[in-house]
Amino acid sequence: MRKKVRSPLPQRHGLDAVRIVLPREGPWRTVREYLVLRLSRLEPERVDEMVRDGRFVTEEGPVQRETPYRPGASVWFHRELPDERPVPFDVQILHRDENIVVVHKPHFLATTPRGQHVVQTALVRVRQQLDLPELIPAHRLDRATAGVLLFVVRPEVRGAYQRLFSQRLVHKEYEAVAPVRPDLSLPTVVRSRILKRRGVIQAKEVPGEPNAETYVELIESRGELGRYRLIPRTGRTHQLRVHLNSLGIPIVGDPIYPEVRESAWEDFSRPLQLLARTLAFTDPITNEERSFTTPASLSAWTGERQPTGTRGS
Repeated sequence: MRKKVRSPLPQRHGLDAVRIVLPREGPWRTVREYLVLRLSRLEPERVDEMVRDGRFVTEEGPVQRETPYRPGASVWFHRELPDERPVPFDVQILHRDENIVVVHKPHFLATTPRGQHVVQTALVRVRQQLDLPELIPAHRLDRATAGVLLFVVRPEVRGAYQRLFSQRLVHKEYEAVAPVRPDLSLPTVVRSRILKRRGVIQAKEVPGEPNAETYVELIESRGELGRYRLIPRTGRTHQLRVHLNSLGIPIVGDPIYPEVRESAWEDFSRPLQLLARTLAFTDPITNEERSFTTPASLSAWTGERQPTGTRGS
């Protein structure tokens, strides 16, 4: 087993330092020369400034302008953080033990750092809140979706919990608010082939062997809206949203289906009415039967004016 190389830099704002491994072959005389090429989004002057400030570090210490290039060596640094709009809703801790942390993630908060969402993510918030620098998610929820999210505390058991999700050994139940169609026969099971192309916001249903399956049940209705129970039996990107849209009952507040509405991401008062209600599984470490349910509700159903989220947790 390959030995894990530990970063000489501590976390900053709950984020690990970025690691760059220098290629085994190349024409570079110094580490600085390679960094200028690798970090092409930065001006060479900015790279030089970061070198002067000791921002790049190897196992031997800070990189200097003339530090010689050593094939296979590692360089660590902290990326500059993007300018993020704060998400004004808290993560609620539902459960914590030596192996796992279970939380309620609010709408608009990404699960993990990616792109323009770095500090405003559930992972960073929980790491900082509980002082657990090695915390990692066992799965993920879309930024638009609220609900139960499972993190793993100890690196040595991380794989066991992540395999529960990759092997579909977790029972998941979601709740959604969507229009009611009197002509729609429910409950039903929707099966289709969903394709999500990189760089394209919407996923599409395409001809071919089904790779996505969702159980859909109407729990109750009130006027033109209904509260639905959704049980996904697969885990394709945007699966629940695609399947309800294909039934002609797109989820209330969806910024992507049936049409992309870019401005919706800036309106915290109109969250997607989709909630990851329950996670249940046999614990791979203790063999206990586990079930976690969020106490949150969907604002379109309860009449609350603010998105799902708990302050002061």
